[in-house]
Amino acid sequence: MSEYHIPEKVQIFGKDIRKEQLKYHHKRTAVTKEFTFDAAHHLHLYEGKCKSLHGHTYKVKITCSAYLNEIGISIDFGDLKKIFQEAVEEKLDHQYLNNVLPPMNTTAENMVVWMWEEIENRLNQQKDYKDRGARLEELVLYETPKSYATMKREWMEEETDGK
Repeated sequence: MSEYHIPEKVQIFGKDIRKEQLKYHHKRTAVTKEFTFDAAHHLHLYEGKCKSLHGHTYKVKITCSAYLNEIGISIDFGDLKKIFQEAVEEKLDHQYLNNVLPPMNTTAENMVVWMWEEIENRLNQQKDYKDRGARLEELVLYETPKSYATMKREWMEEETDGK
């Protein structure tokens, strides 16, 4: 069993740790952050409840990777939040999705690819991240707590016959 104690002193930069020690390794690492937004939609040519106008509290799980910067951060969680807000939330939150998305059936499967393109575009606009090989690895869009669509990097990079 671990013993718990109150530290007698805090670590001081320049005294107890040096700048060159902040970056512990040279590996690619990923961070994941979750977000929610509310929106309404309906599906065309669908026979079921989703044919009618209805709403969801969508949850989005974003996983990005990069090589660490000089202080040991791959993707700053605050930057990931800003990217999501600009790429997705400002466009979709409390909106009628059929009117604000490009012409498509507003299925989770279509939306997750659109979100991928928007988020990756924003990520690539940030020079520091681009220089360190930042990339979107996985995106999960929950339409309900138990129903979701997933997009992964390798699937986005595959040649598609169905488009």
